[in-house]
Amino acid sequence: MESLLDRFLRYVSVDTQSDENSQTQPSTAKQLNLLGMLRDELVAMGVEAVLDEYGYVMGRIPSNCPGKDIAAVGFIAHADTSPDASGAGVKPLIIRNYDGGDIALPGVPGLALKPAEFPELSQYRGQTLITTDGTTLLGADDKAGIAEIMDAVQYIISHPEFKHGDICIGFTPDEEIGRGVVKFDVARFGARYAYTMDGGAIGELEYENFNAAAATVHIQGRNVHPGYAKGKMKNAIRIANEFDALLPADQKPELTEGYEGFFHIIGFKGTVEEAEFSYIIRDHDLGLYEQKKALIQECAEKINARYGDGTATVSVRHQYYNMRKEVEPHFHIVEKARLAMEMAGVKPKVQPIRGGTDGANLSFMGLPCPNIFAGGHNFHGRMEFVPLESMEAASLVIRNIISLYAEETI
Repeated sequence: MESLLDRFLRYVSVDTQSDENSQTQPSTAKQLNLLGMLRDELVAMGVEAVLDEYGYVMGRIPSNCPGKDIAAVGFIAHADTSPDASGAGVKPLIIRNYDGGDIALPGVPGLALKPAEFPELSQYRGQTLITTDGTTLLGADDKAGIAEIMDAVQYIISHPEFKHGDICIGFTPDEEIGRGVVKFDVARFGARYAYTMDGGAIGELEYENFNAAAATVHIQGRNVHPGYAKGKMKNAIRIANEFDALLPADQKPELTEGYEGFFHIIGFKGTVEEAEFSYIIRDHDLGLYEQKKALIQECAEKINARYGDGTATVSVRHQYYNMRKEVEPHFHIVEKARLAMEMAGVKPKVQPIRGGTDGANLSFMGLPCPNIFAGGHNFHGRMEFVPLESMEAASLVIRNIISLYAEETI
């Protein structure tokens, strides 16, 4: 049988970066390279699985408890990696028996993972860490989740004595750009409840997430020869800076935590003549979320009042809502995940997601879907790392959840 580590290293070697500017589904054809591989691996293990035209892999392991009506449970992870950093040519480093010191990332001279900057490293002394070489992200978000699900499937198939109800397996594209399940067929998937394996550090268990929107701002300037520009030029770059300064200075990702929301500028391109930049808008509280969306429109009105109508235009696109509303009526699924972690010797940390997951939209599509740790840290960048022991624990948690459902009848 393939080890969890070898499986994970195989998956991160496949470039699956998604593209928010693409209108196709999936947004990049290269995601299908991994998704097709996953379908084939499931079939090779004896699992009925398909890959549809939208990039969804769905597999099903039938119940081996005849005559017992057990709720079908699903496990889902996404195949794409973030557009924030390259996912091509990933060169993982394996640090065995980590000693607690700095970890040099040799792809970039002088770059290192340092406990002084990332104190969470200290809790993984003696463990096996997988990091990047500093030139790309690693892809543990969410190839760790995929590897954990596939490792659990491999165990179940090779241990026919392991009792379970129907198990549904799902792998999706484009989660990182907020379109992961827009065409996901919940009825076809067949699960009554599901879990995304898409959280961070070991023990994380989440059933609350941000309400989320994306905003694009366009500034139309006016370029005039700088020697004769007085009273005529409108420098779109400077106006864009003024726009950004109108937003609350303390509502930025680097200054917020817990339930605090933010505006996050994620891209900018511009000249004197025109500029375009984009934000993501996040808040757990629906009322504050709506206020944030209104505020960014008000900023455009202030810019237009100062520089003339049409100078600033804003487009706001909703992405997903806080899934708490849809999960709480089925809170036993959170309790099962909590118990499954305790059975695995993991201390549960129930907390809100400072981000999003496919489970948020799935919960509003009729499939209650909390989020469970995949084990990684520093997602979306070249400082990403994941402890192997956290991944192994996540795979065991999956099996424990399945066992807990098998103990009950509907």
